[in-house]
Amino acid sequence: MLPPLHRRPRRSMLLLGLLFVGAAATPLQAAETALVTIDNFVFKPDRLVVKPGTVVTFRNDDDIPHLVVATDHSFRSPALDTGGTYQITVTKAGDLAYFCGLHPHMQGMITVSP
Repeated sequence: MLPPLHRRPRRSMLLLGLLFVGAAATPLQAAETALVTIDNFVFKPDRLVVKPGTVVTFRNDDDIPHLVVATDHSFRSPALDTGGTYQITVTKAGDLAYFCGLHPHMQGMITVSP
């Protein structure tokens, strides 16, 4: 004879709980990051090679504002004052050219390669 329903062991619930806890304990992998600084009217580095999924931060270390604009119009930063930053996450393989919207002679390239 089986014990009453409320007294039966709940092994399936226990196993499910252990599986859930095990999954939650797995650390997430951090995204790769890259930094492009702006100083003395130059992007440094002016050519960057990264993997898809990389977070690229542009930081203005210059004493005047700059604006980072993709030539394909995929992104456009606000005006970055000294110390200001702007981030993008690159996802598609290929070349992504950009320039300063206030000083168009300032140019750079991000190559996204698997």
